[in-house]
Amino acid sequence: MKSKAVIKRIGILTGGGDCPGLNAVIRAVVKTAIFQYGLEVVGFLEGYLGMIRNMTRPLEASDASGILHQGGTILSTSNRDNPFRFPVTVRGKKIFKDVSDQAIRNLQKNKVDALIAVGGDGSLTIAYQLFQKGVPLVGIPKTIDNDLWGTDVTFGFNTALQTAMEAIDKLQTTAASHHRAMVVEVMGRYAGWIALEAGLASGGDVILIPEIPYDIDKVCEVVKERHRYGKRSTIVVVAEGAIPQKGEVVVKKLVEDSTDPVRLGGVGYKVGNEIEKRTGVETRVTVLGHIQRGGSPSVFDRILATRFGPRAVDLVMKKRFGRMVCLRGLNIEDIPLKNVQGDQRKVLPNGDLVKTARSVGVSFGD
Repeated sequence: MKSKAVIKRIGILTGGGDCPGLNAVIRAVVKTAIFQYGLEVVGFLEGYLGMIRNMTRPLEASDASGILHQGGTILSTSNRDNPFRFPVTVRGKKIFKDVSDQAIRNLQKNKVDALIAVGGDGSLTIAYQLFQKGVPLVGIPKTIDNDLWGTDVTFGFNTALQTAMEAIDKLQTTAASHHRAMVVEVMGRYAGWIALEAGLASGGDVILIPEIPYDIDKVCEVVKERHRYGKRSTIVVVAEGAIPQKGEVVVKKLVEDSTDPVRLGGVGYKVGNEIEKRTGVETRVTVLGHIQRGGSPSVFDRILATRFGPRAVDLVMKKRFGRMVCLRGLNIEDIPLKNVQGDQRKVLPNGDLVKTARSVGVSFGD
């Protein structure tokens, strides 16, 4: 695709897992494109599948009205469809094929002069590969996991954090009423941001995160010690990617077609069962799961998504392609998409938040 042409029409897609704030960023992109630059906007449906199968819808200003507060994405999304590794059936056998040229041809059929891809690390890796093949493209970071390198925060994280915190708050009361240990498993993949911040905000007693491998004996000792001095309930917040010091991450299943085939899950039950067996304390496990992805975005996520959108359109109009918008401190900036590849933003085991948690008596099971 030629990036020297006058920009008249842009495309936008939302890829990967859904999160609160996607509609807010779609709204911001569409309104900025139309009102500030007089552009046409086309949305590709169901993430990169829309590019592969040419599934689109025009986006007018009216389509962007009334969606700021809505969770999910009006364009739909998918975390299974990679144009560089797309499942096809040949003679009754499933194989994976590079259909990126087909996806690029569909951009051209729709007369799209530049694409804005909204996604997490998997979706933005695909975006960078498309950029390397000549697609004029700008990325916008989103994920509830907050694990995307290059931005201080991704939209979607703050809402998921609020949801997790409120759930743990509710579990505090039932734990105290029944003198139980409550284990709460939260999302986050291989980064512990949701567990750490939600656990810290809701007064969790033990927080287990991927960045600090845990010793189940030390976790159980916290439960027993609390009972000894009269605290007969304990809240244990566990990130889905938490790893024991002598063990592996717990994998729920593998999804072969997905851009990230590993589905984590089950560590909460593993920890809960061990606590009850070793301490004799009645233990219950709650897995928050996809509730963390849903609902109306928080004020922070609405504003962050709304700030990201115009910056992405500005980059398109300046033809500064192959870049990702990001939050650095209080400012919206942009960095090369190339810099985002291969790294994840993880909790620092000796960072300020961990030190703060330890200062107020939180155990990390180490």
